[in-house]
Amino acid sequence: MNRTLYGLCGADHRPFSPHVWKTMLSLAHKGLEYNKQFVGFTQIPSIENGATALVPVLRDGNELIRDSFDIALYLEEAYPDRPSLFGGEGGKAMARFIESWSQLTLHSAIVRIVLVDIHDQLAPVDQTFFRSTREPRFGMSLEAVAEAGIEELKTFAAKLEPLRTTLKKQPFIGGETPLFSDYIVFGPLQWARVVSQTRLLEPGDPVLDWFERCLDLHNSAGRSVTAA
Repeated sequence: MNRTLYGLCGADHRPFSPHVWKTMLSLAHKGLEYNKQFVGFTQIPSIENGATALVPVLRDGNELIRDSFDIALYLEEAYPDRPSLFGGEGGKAMARFIESWSQLTLHSAIVRIVLVDIHDQLAPVDQTFFRSTREPRFGMSLEAVAEAGIEELKTFAAKLEPLRTTLKKQPFIGGETPLFSDYIVFGPLQWARVVSQTRLLEPGDPVLDWFERCLDLHNSAGRSVTAA
């Protein structure tokens, strides 16, 4: 097998990147085996002789694909005989919208809630890198971001109301079975699950029920990494 997924992990080698999780479930959806090479932030430049500054990256034979969405598109084209990640061109268009919504709504909120937790999961050299790059990005200390995250948490569940309404009518975003759009939204919630003990959703929430179903997919691939 000459297929390797490069991803991000903490000091305990547990993968937490939301984008890497999107790709892990995409590979599982297609039933494709792969080797895992998970590294810390400061080791990313060593991947494939400096081929990337970001993960995930998939090496599939002679192909090297960056970015979780591009990887999903590649898998769909390269393995058309395997279960579809999109269910057609309409599914690709829907996934583009879901990706934008997830980045602008979910990622931007969750990162403020779990930023310090991410830092605490990292090896010392990666903690230094993380603080030196994230604090200028936010214009404040990680601890100050965490303080603001307390207010973010109070309104987080309300941001998911469009998803909640949808999931009252169908088990997955993709309908009766999951598609890549489900994995897009699963990624940031799994990110929070792996790095933080903060509870984002209350029991009985249809979004939480959906997330639990996603954790069970593909022989419980999502549960292969324990919660924080």
